[in-house]
Amino acid sequence: MPPVDYLRISLIDRCNFRCTYCMPENAALQYVQRDDVLTDDEILTVVREIFIPLGFRNWRLTGGEPLLRPGVVEVVRSLAKLPETEDLAITTNAFHLAPLAADLYAAGLRRLNISLDSLEPEIFEQIIGNQGRDRWGQVWEGIQTAHRVGFNPLKLNVVVIPGVNDHEVEALAALSIEQEWHVRFIEFMPIGNPELFGARAWIPSEELRQRIRQRWGLETSQVRGNGPADVFQIPGAAGTLGFISQMSECFCDRCNRMRLSADGWLRPCLLNETGQINLRQGLRDGIAIATLRAQVAELLALKPEINFKARESGTTTGHYHRTMSQIGG
Repeated sequence: MPPVDYLRISLIDRCNFRCTYCMPENAALQYVQRDDVLTDDEILTVVREIFIPLGFRNWRLTGGEPLLRPGVVEVVRSLAKLPETEDLAITTNAFHLAPLAADLYAAGLRRLNISLDSLEPEIFEQIIGNQGRDRWGQVWEGIQTAHRVGFNPLKLNVVVIPGVNDHEVEALAALSIEQEWHVRFIEFMPIGNPELFGARAWIPSEELRQRIRQRWGLETSQVRGNGPADVFQIPGAAGTLGFISQMSECFCDRCNRMRLSADGWLRPCLLNETGQINLRQGLRDGIAIATLRAQVAELLALKPEINFKARESGTTTGHYHRTMSQIGG
């Protein structure tokens, strides 16, 4: 197992989209109360005093939609200027990106992961649960603005839902040909909308790769990221294609990350709720930083046993009390 040095930090659990695979329209979500959200100072404290001493060097800001967080640019600036920071990224739906892109870049952000599940506005609106509101155009403008500002390469995330957007795999893959954009196809997971998952299930990454091979050919790429994607490239393309295959090709033995929710719960595995620690409560109760750090270190040592593959041995039920937006992705 590689060193665990990558922390995903959720800045907010709210989102302006209601993506069907994340927080479906009919879901009765209980949002975190404002007073229970980690403050900017608390985020910096846990990063500097707990995670950096334990070897963490890579941070990804998530949500919900992180660009809805007031002062997000200042959070970016504070993390970017830490001397230990090796990589800092944001995952966003890009709806609010166009007016913020230049400020985020100036604050030190260099990498963006943007959710783009469809190139067809009607399908896009269907997936995000905002039919008829013409959100696709504003998201596309956010992507184009980020590219003009200097974010290069851009990474585009696609959750593939059978019968909804799987017919667009080739069109989305083609975005990597002319631009140095990295398109990531993500297998649909049973978090957020188990009813849709049960009805639609998921498509193994190898099936998607075979379709792309038949169209253009496909070769292994030398580009590697911080995540679990298996990375390929259309011959001669400027960008890459990644496949995140958490359902068909277990990558628990390569997992290098932990997740911190907006309300301060540290989660060692996306698909397993075992072993979580409430760091917010610990900070506010005055528990010594050294004690909290020791608790996190102990959880790190247990992480290989907590990873999702352990579900088969009965250590977790496979029922998830939080949606993807509440966990932080």
